[in-house]
Amino acid sequence: MSDGDTRAAPRGRMDKRQAIIDAALRVFAREGYGQASVDAIAAEAGVAKPTIYNHLGGKENLFRHVLTEVAARSNARTLAALRTFPSDPQDLRSHLTTVGLRLAECFVDEQSSALRRLVHAEIGRFPDLFDTVLESGPNQAIEALAGRLARLANAGHLTIRDPIRAARQFIALLTDELPVLSALGTRPVDPEDLKRAVAAGVDTFLLAFAARSNANGPAPGEGASAVEPAGSARGEPR
Repeated sequence: MSDGDTRAAPRGRMDKRQAIIDAALRVFAREGYGQASVDAIAAEAGVAKPTIYNHLGGKENLFRHVLTEVAARSNARTLAALRTFPSDPQDLRSHLTTVGLRLAECFVDEQSSALRRLVHAEIGRFPDLFDTVLESGPNQAIEALAGRLARLANAGHLTIRDPIRAARQFIALLTDELPVLSALGTRPVDPEDLKRAVAAGVDTFLLAFAARSNANGPAPGEGASAVEPAGSARGEPR
């Protein structure tokens, strides 16, 4: 086997594994865990049934791999959106709205939506997966967002005492309307509806957390520019 063949083999194995994960997500999201079969997943992925067992084991192990991997992918997209988060913005509302729109687009992404539906639907069967999915994605994103909000607070743009809680509330305000607009992630959200939902969420966040110079009126708890130590990031998968 040549060097090129040696390099190609692991790559081909990873591509096949990726195809199986993607196909399994579609089948699990469409059929639910109970009704989904390895035969259907193999057909969807275009591979032989033994290939799935060789790469990822049986149905339960495959389901666990699917949820944790999709959570990690979702998290990577969210962290990429957060890299554009402003550190010392001239127009706080505009910058938060831009970042908020990117975060909302991650939330309504087809795979992220399927992940949330599966976690909610199968939590009774796989209660441990709730925490596993949180650690694979949402908790990391909340902690990253909390750090950025804390920097804005320390720069005098926001008044925040608990950055973790503020981060969770920011996400909640951005995404509150999206389950309804997307029919629980089963249909696309009109871009204009998404922009309006995000703008409303950012406005409400700033009413609560903006320092006086960045809001239309005093914010609750005004005057406490220093932030207190962050608490746990545990919460609902997003």
